[in-house]
Order: sequence, then structure tokens, then C-alpha cells
Amino acid sequence: MIMNTLLTSFSALSDATRFSIVEQLMQDGELSAGDLINGRGMSGAAISRHLKVLREAGLVQQRVQGTQRMYSIQPDGLRAIAEWTISKRQFWESSLDRLNDLIERENSWPT
Repeated sequence: MIMNTLLTSFSALSDATRFSIVEQLMQDGELSAGDLINGRGMSGAAISRHLKVLREAGLVQQRVQGTQRMYSIQPDGLRAIAEWTISKRQFWESSLDRLNDLIERENSWPT
């Protein structure tokens, strides 16, 4: 289950527009769909499709406020990515330590 969630999340974030939407929502907090269109040079329909992918991936949530659709980060969706990344930290640290040892050995070889 967690693997499917991660694959869906990473797939959704692999698109530059969707990634930038998530970044903007993380930085600015809840925004309307109209606010998310500004500065992107895209139609409302295109942004709506991107937001749908992000909602289905569990990365953003939507609420209705009058005639507006308001979007914000879905913390649980991003938490899954963060937890997976943190769980791989030991692998990366040990890999980087091995690489550093190799470089130091190569640098100590007589030339």
C-alpha cells in the first residue's frame, strides 16, 4: 500500500507545473484556483487538470468557499514522502561515506 502511495505521489510531482503548485501552496498556504493560475501562462482548465492529479495523489486538498475552490497541502500525503526519504537516510549516508573513503584512497596513491 505505501509503495503505491509513493509511486502515485512521485508520479504526480514529476510534472514541473504540479511540483511548482505544491511548492507554492507550501510557501503561501491555502490559495484559490485563480491564485494558482496567475503567472503560469496556463488556462484555468489546464490548472484544474493538474490540481485533480494532485488531489487524487493525496498531495492537496480542496474546499469550496462560495464560488471559489480553495486548495491547500494535504499533510498526510507529504508525510509519506518525508518518512520514506528519512528511512533511506542511512543508505545514502553510508554510500557517501564509502565514496569519500574511495576518493581519499585514490588521492593518497603515489602519482
